[in-house]
Amino acid sequence: MAQSSAQTGAATTAGPLLAAENLNTGYGDTQVLWDISLEVQRHEVVAIVGANGAGKSTLLAALSGLIPAWSGLIRLNGKSITNKRPERIVAAGLSHVPQGRRLFAALSVEENLKLGAYTRRAGSAQAIREDLDRVYQLLPKLRERRTQLAGSMSGGEQQMCAIGRGLMARPDLLLVDELSLGLAPMVVDDILGAVDTIHRESGLSFLLVEQDVQIALERADRGYVIESGRIVATGTGRELLTSDRVRAAYLGE
Repeated sequence: MAQSSAQTGAATTAGPLLAAENLNTGYGDTQVLWDISLEVQRHEVVAIVGANGAGKSTLLAALSGLIPAWSGLIRLNGKSITNKRPERIVAAGLSHVPQGRRLFAALSVEENLKLGAYTRRAGSAQAIREDLDRVYQLLPKLRERRTQLAGSMSGGEQQMCAIGRGLMARPDLLLVDELSLGLAPMVVDDILGAVDTIHRESGLSFLLVEQDVQIALERADRGYVIESGRIVATGTGRELLTSDRVRAAYLGE
């Protein structure tokens, strides 16, 4: 994978890679998120955990421009991306792997991956090919399936394809919504291993939204716990895993 702007220093600032301040939003007349503030540092894995309906996916949608912020501020690399169009946010360095993968089922794996580079249409075709080869190195099963229709793959393979599509935008930060949803434990282990490899080899930052609290916090440098649209706890992954509140509420202890 070619280096992102954060890695090359093109848009690097001294502050956090991503910062949300007092973010409020929702759908229609219903408010879902209340005064959300969080940060993701460069080369960091951050987890957002909580129960179904807590507002986790809504938070990612607001960060990536899929729904408008009612109030508050979102900065990426020190620059406001608040209520920017989604394609401008992708071009700025934030890529979103949505819940349910949302691949183009009738297109091949490679066609889906190339669509991830749509913000780079004016760039070098050779650079896009090199990035595609890098995605295949990081996620080798996709190379085997590159001519297969995306809709005919297993759920785990589709999740890998969705992650690969996100990488093709050369992001500084990858948002992944419910990575383990509907997948067998062994498949989840394979995908998490791929995430570890991508993080280790590229330095890419991740913001993971995950209902499986154990999975998320074991891999996170830091985490935030969200309940009823509000952040109620934060700390390192280890601190949250050993928190009596988290263990009682989410780990059944």
